[in-house]
Amino acid sequence: MSKKRSNFHIAQEKAESTIKKTNDKIKELGKYTSNLYTALNDIQELFDRIRNVPSQKHLEYKKLKIVRMHWKQQVEKIESDYKNAVAKNTGKGVTGFGAGVAVAALGPTAAMGIATTFGLASTGTAISALSGVAATNAALAWLGGGALAAGGGGIAAGNTFLALAGPVGWAIAGISLLGSGLLFWKTKSDQNRLENIFTLICKRDEKSYELAIVELNERISRIKDESVKLNSAIEKIESFGVDYNQMTEAQQYELGAYVNLMSASTQMLVNPILGLQPKYNKEDFSKFISEGNGKANEVLCYTHKDLIIALSNLLYKIKLDDKDKKLLWKSFKKNKKFLSSMNISKKEFDEIILDIVCEALHFSSIKR
Repeated sequence: MSKKRSNFHIAQEKAESTIKKTNDKIKELGKYTSNLYTALNDIQELFDRIRNVPSQKHLEYKKLKIVRMHWKQQVEKIESDYKNAVAKNTGKGVTGFGAGVAVAALGPTAAMGIATTFGLASTGTAISALSGVAATNAALAWLGGGALAAGGGGIAAGNTFLALAGPVGWAIAGISLLGSGLLFWKTKSDQNRLENIFTLICKRDEKSYELAIVELNERISRIKDESVKLNSAIEKIESFGVDYNQMTEAQQYELGAYVNLMSASTQMLVNPILGLQPKYNKEDFSKFISEGNGKANEVLCYTHKDLIIALSNLLYKIKLDDKDKKLLWKSFKKNKKFLSSMNISKKEFDEIILDIVCEALHFSSIKR
């Protein structure tokens, strides 16, 4: 007779399933983003051929060209960093990968999906900021298309949390901590309490990813529409000739409308998926230090800035009493992989850190 699954394991499976769907949707986004990028390049080439364009309009679409160029550079960096990480870890038994997981499958389209998911401003740092074995392993798992969601474990915590609050997500990060046996407890009561905390995290993130999928579907739908409009515009512009002064007033007006179309379409490339952005970021941390109670523990906060931001993302919207906090603190403190990936010693991991995290989250909720 099979053992009855706990509420935690049920919530875990649902969260993993939703994250896998999110990963798949990001890949799909990349396919349509690729088509949009191609259409934008094609229409840009037509604009570049037109002589005597008024300086203001000319400057406007040149700026859009620069934005797209920067975005494409980030796409290429994602590909490059990923391939380098794979090469460095080949044969090293990278944690989080089981047999049959194709870690070298990231291509231009998938990279475009990831770039669009995180947006122009954050994509580069999301990957290039990774350092250390744990971070590299998490990057491989993340970019490999859902290796963690497929059941791989072992990504404990650390800068992985901070840098990869996306397709891997906080639910999977928390699940791997508990599910792989990296949390420690002495009594059944403690175990149940920990499972309840991580069950809440899973349920919270399941809802968050479901909303993100809705947002991704909306983005894909809009990109499809923009691509159709751009291809139609390309056909029209080709019939206008290459001298702005020789165009009719209607054609000139229409050309201006196409610049606006290019602007809106470019935003579809570079604007991030809001539902997959970190819930607690560096700006929130800075406000907590300058305006909240963080000032009282400023030295400690800045010393462990990444840890505080990471745990704030893990525990946002999770209500903890003093016993919960103490139990989590003991569990993390005993977790060597967690401490190593966060670059903090057992001695340095003071109990007050979880109090600071809870204060930071409370302050953030008030400010928002």
